[in-house]
Amino acid sequence: MIRSKKYEFPISVLITNYNKASYLSRSINRLLKQNYENFEIILYDDCSTDTSLEIIKKFKKIKVIRNKKKKYLNPALNQIDGVIKAFYKSKGKLICLLDADDFFDLRKLKFVNNYFQQNNNSKVLYNFPKIFKTYFKFKNRIKNKIWPTIFPTSCITIERESFLNFIKYIRPKSFPNLEIDARLIIFFQFYYGEYNLLNKKLTQYNYDSNGITSGIKKFSKLWWSRRYQAHTYMNYIKKIKKKDINVSFDYLITKLINNFLI
Repeated sequence: MIRSKKYEFPISVLITNYNKASYLSRSINRLLKQNYENFEIILYDDCSTDTSLEIIKKFKKIKVIRNKKKKYLNPALNQIDGVIKAFYKSKGKLICLLDADDFFDLRKLKFVNNYFQQNNNSKVLYNFPKIFKTYFKFKNRIKNKIWPTIFPTSCITIERESFLNFIKYIRPKSFPNLEIDARLIIFFQFYYGEYNLLNKKLTQYNYDSNGITSGIKKFSKLWWSRRYQAHTYMNYIKKIKKKDINVSFDYLITKLINNFLI
Protein backbone atom coordinates (compact mmCIF):
# COMPACT_ATOMS: atom_id res chain seq x y z
CA MET A 1 0.00 0.00 0.00
CA ILE A 2 1.42 3.38 -1.05
CA ARG A 3 0.38 6.26 1.18
CA SER A 4 0.47 9.94 0.35
CA LYS A 5 2.80 12.19 2.27
CA LYS A 6 -0.22 13.72 4.00
CA TYR A 7 -1.41 10.43 5.46
CA GLU A 8 -1.75 10.53 9.23
CA PHE A 9 -1.97 7.51 11.48
CA PRO A 10 -4.64 7.90 14.17
CA ILE A 11 -2.80 8.64 17.41
CA SER A 12 -4.10 8.32 20.96
CA VAL A 13 -2.42 10.42 23.64
CA LEU A 14 -2.98 8.87 27.06
CA ILE A 15 -2.56 11.30 29.97
CA THR A 16 -2.38 10.17 33.57
CA ASN A 17 -3.02 12.83 36.18
CA TYR A 18 -2.94 13.05 39.93
CA ASN A 19 -2.86 16.53 41.46
CA LYS A 20 -0.97 18.15 38.59
CA ALA A 21 -3.23 21.21 38.34
CA SER A 22 -0.29 23.60 38.07
CA TYR A 23 0.84 21.89 34.85
CA LEU A 24 -2.38 20.56 33.38
CA SER A 25 -3.64 23.52 31.31
CA ARG A 26 -0.33 23.95 29.54
CA SER A 27 0.05 20.22 28.96
CA ILE A 28 -3.37 19.94 27.28
CA ASN A 29 -3.04 23.20 25.34
CA ARG A 30 0.27 22.06 23.88
CA LEU A 31 -1.54 19.02 22.55
CA LEU A 32 -4.40 21.01 21.08
CA LYS A 33 -1.89 23.18 19.19
CA GLN A 34 -0.09 20.27 17.53
CA ASN A 35 0.55 20.62 13.80
CA TYR A 36 -1.26 17.31 13.40
CA GLU A 37 -4.97 16.56 13.11
CA ASN A 38 -5.67 12.85 13.45
CA PHE A 39 -5.37 12.32 17.20
CA GLU A 40 -7.42 11.98 20.35
CA ILE A 41 -6.70 12.80 23.99
CA ILE A 42 -7.77 10.47 26.78
CA LEU A 43 -7.13 11.68 30.31
CA TYR A 44 -7.26 9.43 33.36
CA ASP A 45 -7.61 11.34 36.60
CA ASP A 46 -6.68 9.27 39.63
CA CYS A 47 -8.60 10.81 42.54
CA SER A 48 -7.13 14.31 42.31
CA THR A 49 -7.85 16.55 45.30
CA ASP A 50 -6.54 19.80 43.82
CA THR A 51 -8.23 21.87 41.08
CA SER A 52 -7.42 19.37 38.30
CA LEU A 53 -11.08 18.47 37.64
CA GLU A 54 -12.07 22.12 37.32
CA ILE A 55 -9.34 22.60 34.73
CA ILE A 56 -10.24 19.44 32.83
CA LYS A 57 -13.89 20.56 32.50
CA LYS A 58 -12.76 23.54 30.44
CA PHE A 59 -11.57 21.26 27.63
CA LYS A 60 -14.35 19.75 25.55
CA LYS A 61 -12.22 17.78 23.09
CA ILE A 62 -10.78 15.25 25.51
CA LYS A 63 -12.19 12.01 26.84
CA VAL A 64 -12.01 11.88 30.63
CA ILE A 65 -11.90 8.84 32.88
CA ARG A 66 -12.41 9.87 36.48
CA ASN A 67 -11.27 7.39 39.09
CA LYS A 68 -12.89 7.87 42.50
CA LYS A 69 -10.93 5.37 44.55
CA LYS A 70 -7.29 4.39 44.20
CA LYS A 71 -6.83 0.71 43.50
CA TYR A 72 -3.36 0.29 45.03
CA LEU A 73 -1.25 1.80 47.78
CA ASN A 74 1.69 2.19 45.40
CA PRO A 75 1.78 5.15 42.96
CA ALA A 76 3.57 3.11 40.27
CA LEU A 77 0.81 0.47 40.22
CA ASN A 78 -1.91 3.12 40.16
CA GLN A 79 -0.26 4.79 37.19
CA ILE A 80 -0.10 1.48 35.33
CA ASP A 81 -3.77 0.83 36.13
CA GLY A 82 -4.67 4.27 34.77
CA VAL A 83 -2.72 3.81 31.55
CA ILE A 84 -4.37 0.46 30.89
CA LYS A 85 -7.86 1.86 31.48
CA ALA A 86 -7.15 4.82 29.21
CA PHE A 87 -5.75 2.51 26.55
CA TYR A 88 -8.94 0.44 26.42
CA LYS A 89 -10.89 3.64 25.72
CA SER A 90 -8.55 4.58 22.88
CA LYS A 91 -8.73 3.90 19.15
CA GLY A 92 -5.35 5.04 17.82
CA LYS A 93 -2.89 2.93 15.89
CA LEU A 94 -0.11 4.72 17.77
CA ILE A 95 -0.15 5.28 21.52
CA CYS A 96 1.70 8.25 23.03
CA LEU A 97 2.03 8.29 26.81
CA LEU A 98 2.07 11.60 28.66
CA ASP A 99 2.42 12.41 32.35
CA ALA A 100 0.25 15.43 33.15
CA ASP A 101 3.23 17.50 34.32
CA ASP A 102 5.12 17.12 31.02
CA PHE A 103 4.62 18.91 27.70
CA PHE A 104 4.92 17.83 24.07
CA ASP A 105 6.73 19.85 21.46
CA LEU A 106 4.15 21.22 19.01
CA ARG A 107 5.64 19.03 16.25
CA LYS A 108 5.91 15.80 18.21
CA LEU A 109 2.92 13.93 16.80
CA LYS A 110 3.95 14.71 13.24
CA PHE A 111 7.51 13.50 13.84
CA VAL A 112 6.19 10.32 15.48
CA ASN A 113 3.81 9.70 12.59
CA ASN A 114 6.56 10.21 10.03
CA TYR A 115 8.82 7.75 11.82
CA PHE A 116 6.24 4.96 11.85
CA GLN A 117 5.29 5.68 8.24
CA GLN A 118 8.90 5.16 7.24
CA ASN A 119 9.47 2.20 9.57
CA ASN A 120 6.38 0.04 9.10
CA ASN A 121 7.58 -2.84 11.26
CA SER A 122 8.67 -0.79 14.26
CA LYS A 123 6.77 -1.38 17.47
CA VAL A 124 8.13 1.26 19.83
CA LEU A 125 9.86 4.63 19.67
CA TYR A 126 11.64 6.81 22.22
CA ASN A 127 12.29 10.51 21.73
CA PHE A 128 14.67 12.53 23.87
CA PRO A 129 13.43 14.82 26.65
CA LYS A 130 14.11 18.51 27.03
CA ILE A 131 15.19 18.91 30.61
CA PHE A 132 16.45 21.77 32.77
CA LYS A 133 18.31 19.70 35.31
CA THR A 134 20.49 16.63 34.91
CA TYR A 135 17.93 14.02 35.97
CA PHE A 136 18.22 12.17 32.66
CA LYS A 137 21.46 10.67 31.43
CA PHE A 138 21.53 8.71 28.18
CA LYS A 139 24.19 6.14 27.36
CA ASN A 140 24.02 4.87 23.81
CA ARG A 141 24.99 1.30 24.49
CA ILE A 142 23.67 -1.91 26.02
CA LYS A 143 26.92 -3.88 25.99
CA ASN A 144 28.11 -4.41 29.55
CA LYS A 145 24.84 -2.92 30.80
CA ILE A 146 21.96 -4.76 32.43
CA TRP A 147 19.31 -2.93 30.40
CA PRO A 148 19.37 0.13 28.16
CA THR A 149 18.71 3.66 29.36
CA ILE A 150 15.16 4.07 30.65
CA PHE A 151 13.39 6.96 28.92
CA PRO A 152 10.72 8.96 30.80
CA THR A 153 7.14 7.78 30.25
CA SER A 154 6.24 10.90 28.24
CA CYS A 155 8.96 10.08 25.69
CA ILE A 156 7.47 6.71 24.71
CA THR A 157 5.25 5.86 21.71
CA ILE A 158 3.99 2.33 21.07
CA GLU A 159 2.25 0.67 18.13
CA ARG A 160 -1.20 -0.48 19.24
CA GLU A 161 -1.00 -4.24 18.70
CA SER A 162 2.37 -4.34 20.42
CA PHE A 163 0.95 -2.46 23.39
CA LEU A 164 -1.84 -5.04 23.63
CA ASN A 165 0.81 -7.73 23.76
CA PHE A 166 2.73 -5.79 26.42
CA ILE A 167 -0.39 -5.68 28.60
CA LYS A 168 -0.47 -9.49 28.60
CA TYR A 169 2.90 -9.50 30.35
CA ILE A 170 2.79 -6.26 32.31
CA ARG A 171 1.88 -8.01 35.60
CA PRO A 172 -0.06 -4.98 36.91
CA LYS A 173 -0.31 -6.25 40.50
CA SER A 174 3.37 -7.15 40.85
CA PHE A 175 6.58 -5.19 41.36
CA PRO A 176 5.01 -2.28 43.29
CA ASN A 177 7.98 0.05 42.84
CA LEU A 178 8.59 -0.58 39.13
CA GLU A 179 7.11 2.15 36.94
CA ILE A 180 5.57 1.64 33.52
CA ASP A 181 8.48 3.27 31.67
CA ALA A 182 10.95 0.68 32.99
CA ARG A 183 8.58 -2.19 32.23
CA LEU A 184 7.97 -0.97 28.69
CA ILE A 185 11.63 -0.54 27.82
CA ILE A 186 12.65 -3.85 29.39
CA PHE A 187 9.77 -5.62 27.61
CA PHE A 188 10.48 -4.22 24.16
CA GLN A 189 14.23 -4.77 24.49
CA PHE A 190 14.02 -8.41 25.58
CA TYR A 191 10.73 -9.52 24.00
CA TYR A 192 10.93 -7.81 20.60
CA GLY A 193 14.59 -6.83 20.56
CA GLU A 194 13.65 -3.22 19.82
CA TYR A 195 15.16 -0.02 21.15
CA ASN A 196 14.33 2.65 18.58
CA LEU A 197 15.50 6.22 19.13
CA LEU A 198 14.27 9.42 17.51
CA ASN A 199 17.15 11.83 18.05
CA LYS A 200 14.96 14.86 18.67
CA LYS A 201 14.00 16.55 21.93
CA LEU A 202 10.23 16.48 21.60
CA THR A 203 9.11 16.22 25.23
CA GLN A 204 9.54 18.78 27.99
CA TYR A 205 10.22 16.68 31.07
CA ASN A 206 9.47 18.50 34.31
CA TYR A 207 10.87 17.36 37.62
CA ASP A 208 8.07 17.36 40.19
CA SER A 209 9.14 16.90 43.81
CA ASN A 210 5.87 15.05 44.40
CA GLY A 211 6.31 12.69 41.45
CA ILE A 212 6.45 8.90 41.63
CA THR A 213 10.25 8.64 41.50
CA SER A 214 11.23 11.98 43.03
CA GLY A 215 11.63 10.62 46.54
CA ILE A 216 13.77 7.65 45.56
CA LYS A 217 17.38 8.44 46.40
CA LYS A 218 20.16 6.40 44.88
CA PHE A 219 21.22 3.46 47.05
CA SER A 220 18.23 3.93 49.36
CA LYS A 221 16.12 0.97 50.45
CA LEU A 222 13.46 1.85 47.87
CA TRP A 223 16.12 2.24 45.14
CA TRP A 224 17.46 -1.29 45.79
CA SER A 225 13.93 -2.68 45.91
CA ARG A 226 13.05 -1.15 42.55
CA ARG A 227 16.28 -2.38 40.99
CA TYR A 228 15.66 -5.92 42.20
CA GLN A 229 12.11 -5.79 40.82
CA ALA A 230 13.50 -4.63 37.46
CA HIS A 231 15.87 -7.61 37.41
CA THR A 232 13.01 -9.96 38.28
CA TYR A 233 10.73 -8.52 35.60
CA MET A 234 13.51 -8.72 33.00
CA ASN A 235 14.15 -12.38 33.83
CA TYR A 236 10.42 -13.04 33.60
CA ILE A 237 10.35 -11.63 30.05
CA LYS A 238 13.49 -13.56 29.09
CA LYS A 239 11.91 -16.76 30.37
CA ILE A 240 8.83 -16.17 28.22
CA LYS A 241 11.08 -15.76 25.17
CA LYS A 242 13.18 -18.77 26.21
CA LYS A 243 16.32 -16.68 26.38
CA ASP A 244 19.30 -17.42 28.58
CA ILE A 245 19.05 -15.89 32.03
CA ASN A 246 22.53 -14.94 33.13
CA VAL A 247 22.99 -14.63 36.88
CA SER A 248 25.05 -11.46 36.81
CA PHE A 249 27.12 -10.00 39.61
CA ASP A 250 24.79 -6.99 39.63
CA TYR A 251 21.78 -9.24 40.15
CA LEU A 252 23.42 -11.14 43.01
CA ILE A 253 24.50 -7.96 44.79
CA THR A 254 21.09 -6.36 44.25
CA LYS A 255 19.28 -9.42 45.58
CA LEU A 256 21.60 -9.69 48.59
CA ILE A 257 21.24 -6.06 49.58
CA ASN A 258 17.50 -6.05 48.93
CA ASN A 259 17.02 -9.12 51.15
CA PHE A 260 19.18 -7.57 53.85
CA LEU A 261 17.14 -4.36 53.83
CA ILE A 262 13.73 -6.05 54.00
